Amino acid sequence: MTVDPFTPDYDAPFGARDERPGLLVVADDAWGNEADALARAAGLRLLDIVSLADAPLRLDIQVGCDIVMLFCPRPDPTLDHLIVQLETVAIQNGMAIILLAGIETLDLAYACVRNSRTQLLCNPDRTDVAAALLAAAKHESAGQKLHEITREGESTRLQQLSEEVGRLARTIEAMTQRPRGVAAPSFDLGPRIADRASDYIGMPAIAPIGSEVASPDAPPISATQVRDLLRARRIRADFLPGDLFADPAWDMLLDLLAARLEHERVSVSSLCIAAAVPPTTALRWIRTLTDKGLVERQADPHDGRRIFIALANEAAEALTRWFGASRRLLTA
Repeated sequence: MTVDPFTPDYDAPFGARDERPGLLVVADDAWGNEADALARAAGLRLLDIVSLADAPLRLDIQVGCDIVMLFCPRPDPTLDHLIVQLETVAIQNGMAIILLAGIETLDLAYACVRNSRTQLLCNPDRTDVAAALLAAAKHESAGQKLHEITREGESTRLQQLSEEVGRLARTIEAMTQRPRGVAAPSFDLGPRIADRASDYIGMPAIAPIGSEVASPDAPPISATQVRDLLRARRIRADFLPGDLFADPAWDMLLDLLAARLEHERVSVSSLCIAAAVPPTTALRWIRTLTDKGLVERQADPHDGRRIFIALANEAAEALTRWFGASRRLLTA
């Protein structure tokens, strides 16, 4: 009997359809060599690995893509245009984006991000990449059954995700046969935006921040006092294990308060350095602080490649009052 191949019940001899989310990797460096294993371990379907130069054309013609992972650890003349194009395509097509930046490209990448589903990582280790891939993949599979997720189901899903992150990290380490050594975070206060001035030679000056009239009941406080407190927190690592006291949100708020008192602006990369934790961890805290309204994004009106982070006025007033209250307790 002859079977019409165009009928709905025709059983094609080409194998089952691959339902895994599709992953496109854009990379020029060695990370791309591990993309296939990363994709398989995360349950993704690797579509291709393309260079930064070929990425714009590929994004224009790519179909069936759910996740794009872009490696941009070093500056590139076309990087800003590529990220903007990627963000636009992602928003139009509902794609998830994973940007892996270096400290030199972090400010540019942060300024270009517009998609709520973009995950921005900086100098990530394999566990960070594993978690980002799994989070993107989970969002793809969960989106179709969002109405079925209950509060209890959310807890189960988070537990499963945590277990899968650990599994994927172990798989990658075993596959690459590389040591697990993790560099301890630096506890130096780190340079401010001034150390990156060479990136922006000739740019017009912009108005300082923190010049608003202080509240009449606010206690007097100086930037030196705030930075002394930060240094006191850092030297704990000279006497006790430093990783016991990681508190990046508080350190960033104090750094931003000192910068406000000095009428300085703080870039994203500078704030990540001040947090004294891995930059990807610092980025997560910046996002949390932004979502809670404690800090604000401020665009550089003269250079679209820069986004500054500043304390919200209410947060600055609250920190100033806390500083005064804590000093009264210590001198009582």
